[in-house]
Parts: sequence; structure tokens; C-alpha cells
Amino acid sequence: MFDVAALGELLIDFTPAGISNAGNELFEKNPGGAPANVLAAVSKLGKSTAFLGMVGEDQFGIFLKEVLKKNGINVTGMKFSKEINTTLAFVHLDEKGDRSFSFYRKPGADMMLTKDDIDYDVIKNSKIFHFGSISMTDEPSRSATLAAVEFAKANGLIISYDPNFRPPLWKSAGDAVENMKVGLKYADILKISEEELELITGIKDMDKGAAMLYDMGVKVVLVTLGPRGCFYRYKGGTGRLDTYDTKVVDTTGAGDSFLGGVLYRLSEKRLEDICQLPKDEFEDIIDFSNAIGSLTATKKGAIPAMPTLEEVNMCRKQVPKLRYGK
Repeated sequence: MFDVAALGELLIDFTPAGISNAGNELFEKNPGGAPANVLAAVSKLGKSTAFLGMVGEDQFGIFLKEVLKKNGINVTGMKFSKEINTTLAFVHLDEKGDRSFSFYRKPGADMMLTKDDIDYDVIKNSKIFHFGSISMTDEPSRSATLAAVEFAKANGLIISYDPNFRPPLWKSAGDAVENMKVGLKYADILKISEEELELITGIKDMDKGAAMLYDMGVKVVLVTLGPRGCFYRYKGGTGRLDTYDTKVVDTTGAGDSFLGGVLYRLSEKRLEDICQLPKDEFEDIIDFSNAIGSLTATKKGAIPAMPTLEEVNMCRKQVPKLRYGK
């Protein structure tokens, strides 16, 4: 039995690693891909996880499989393409540590996953199924993703969804919004950035935008706000919690690790019980997850930066909050 199974992209993040003697920018090979990042966070905290997706049968794909295994993530559902290479992403960081991406994915192996490639037994034997929108940018992975999430829904799993908007991977913003909205139809738990919230709902006001998504059937709406923490809406109410004042080096994977913290804390609960959580208990889960995201941003890369449970607990005791006001 797996606590969390996730389907989607698994790729190489080439992250900035200083300047060479010749004055050229250096890049370091790191494992990446939002669904895999989420699983790594959950696994590092002590829960069982499984990955479903495709990589190339190349040195990068073999490396990624070993990384997942090393991080305790089950790879039964991981497939290899003999024809298409593993997707590569070059991460560019600004002076604040915020990142942008350049993708080498025309096509990438993650896009080649078909409905027949999915290990449905892995999904059936899981409590939570997580997916994102990047696996819905192209066929056949779009149809494979929807087949997997429909199977998960039919088998009573809690569905977690992250729109994770990456403009270079879509034909247009309109195409992105149309497909990201499809994912919302299945979501019980939604992790969404402030920018994605406005893009999908057309509403700038965060409270009203989150209310629209909640009214569409999403049980838990989590709006990540970077240094301003997280805004939430669920049956018990709404609120915003400050995050922790850590030294930011690289924000890659911080949102994924935040969501991993949420799924870690919710993995032993039924959906109806999650909806009925008292507000103080719900906010404790958000605060816990804020600490994970803050710690992840203190190191380069995504999966290598995921904190342990001991590190998270220490952060919550010792690190002050960033105060932004309500």
C-alpha cells in the first residue's frame, strides 16, 4: 500500500553552479519534475510513495531511476522510451533566487506515456493520487494522465492537483488554461500559485478566486505566495499563514515540497475527515508545510534539498516567521 502515488514528468534540472575559469556559467545536473519532487518530499518525511511516468533510455533516465530508488520511491510504474530522450530543463535564477526555465522537450520522453503504460495496480493500492498539468500539454501523455486520474477517482483515492503553469510548454496561454481547468474537475486538494489562480479564474482578488475554485468542487484550495506564505480555503474557513525566514538560495521545488508536506500530513485521513478538520489543526498542517518549503529553498536543486522530519521540527521551533500582515 502506498501513501501517495504521482504521475507526470521526471526530468533533469540543470541548475546554476557558479562560473568556470573561462568565465562561463556552469550548470549542475539535478533530478527534477514536480510530481517526483512531491514524492521525494513525502518519502523523506517517512511515508511510502510510487512514481508513474516515462524517461528516455539514456544516461539521464537511468540516473533518474536510481535517484528515485535512493529516495525510497517505488519505480514499478516507471517506463523507458527507446526512441525519445529524457526531458532537460535549464534553470535560471535571479538575484532573489527566483527561477525561470528553458526546456528541451520537443518531444521529451515524459510526453510519450500512453494509457497502456500505466500500472493501474500501483494506483489502486494507493491512498492519494497526485498529478499536474505538464503531463497534459501533449498527446499521448494527456490521455494517459486523464485515464489514470479517472481510475484513481473511481477507486476512491484522494486526488491532489497542481496546475504548475510553465508558459514555454504550451501552445498558448489559452490552451494552457483550457487544459488546466480539466484537471480541476477531479481535484480534491489543489496547490496553486497566486499567478496561476488569476490566470485560471480571471479574478485578481485571492479570496474570491479561491472561493470560485472551492465552489467548483475543490475541497482544499492552497494558494502559495512565496515569501508571504500560504492562503487557504476549505470547509472550516479561510486564512493566510506566514512562512519561515530562511536564507533563500534556490526556490526550485519549494512549492512541491510544501505540497509534499500537506500530503504527508493528510495521507492517513479520509477525505470527509479532512474537510471536517478544526481550523487550528488545519493551520498546523499548513505551518508544517510552510517550514518544509522554506527549508527546501535554502539549498540548490529540488529533490536533493528536501528536508527531514527532524529538520522541519527544528525549523518550526527555532526559525522566526516572515511577517507580512493580513
